[in-house]
Amino acid sequence: MLLVVDVGNTNIVVGVYEGNILKNSFRIGTDINKTSDEYGAIIAQLFLIDSISFSSIEDVIISSVVPEVMHSLENFVMKYIQKTPMIIGPGIKTGINIKYENPSQVGADRIVNAVAGVEKYGVPLILIDFGTATTFCYINAKGEYLGGAITPGIKISSEALFQRASKLHKVEIIETTEVIGRNTTTALQAGIFFGYVGMVDNIVEKMIEESGEENVKVVATGGLSSLIISETKNVSIVDKNLTLEGLKMIYEKNKQSK
Repeated sequence: MLLVVDVGNTNIVVGVYEGNILKNSFRIGTDINKTSDEYGAIIAQLFLIDSISFSSIEDVIISSVVPEVMHSLENFVMKYIQKTPMIIGPGIKTGINIKYENPSQVGADRIVNAVAGVEKYGVPLILIDFGTATTFCYINAKGEYLGGAITPGIKISSEALFQRASKLHKVEIIETTEVIGRNTTTALQAGIFFGYVGMVDNIVEKMIEESGEENVKVVATGGLSSLIISETKNVSIVDKNLTLEGLKMIYEKNKQSK
């Protein structure tokens, strides 16, 4: 079995592949203060759901945008699984030609998504990842990663509003049917939901216009992707496991040289 780990600013997503089948995936809160033993205990408990043991894990690949977590995670893998994990970074083959001005600045998660997106959906392609930040990535018809846009995620944007506006209370982020809210709660929900939908459509449309390319596929992933794209004009595909699949694909490209 292959353990794939995607470390984000808010959550760590852990997946276990048996061959090409994703047996299960789990979300753990990202915490830079957790020790390797604490991560080991949490993941061991989650593995019990599917009767998975550490001894059944043959290899591990990790993608991370939180460097402070990596020491504990790497130690967890070496101590409990007794493997040296493959880490997404310099020297790892991805097959993606990165045209960013400074390729080292591209988040590991964005590259992993690009690998899976190109493999599964072809090019040209826009990938939207709804995480702590919402990222928009453009891969052109030549398969080149050109770059994209980064915006605050819907949850942190909402939290900032609730914290700074004393008379506005926290609300559940839901899909609303009307943009004219009749009370503070529905007004907040309408503004957050339709405001984000409008932002997504506008950025996608401008990316396509700027690229000059046709038949651009638009794929969304991440926790709130299903909610937001329900109302968008330009996003038709939601792939919640895109990052995990990308990690598996990169592992396959690199395992022979490991």
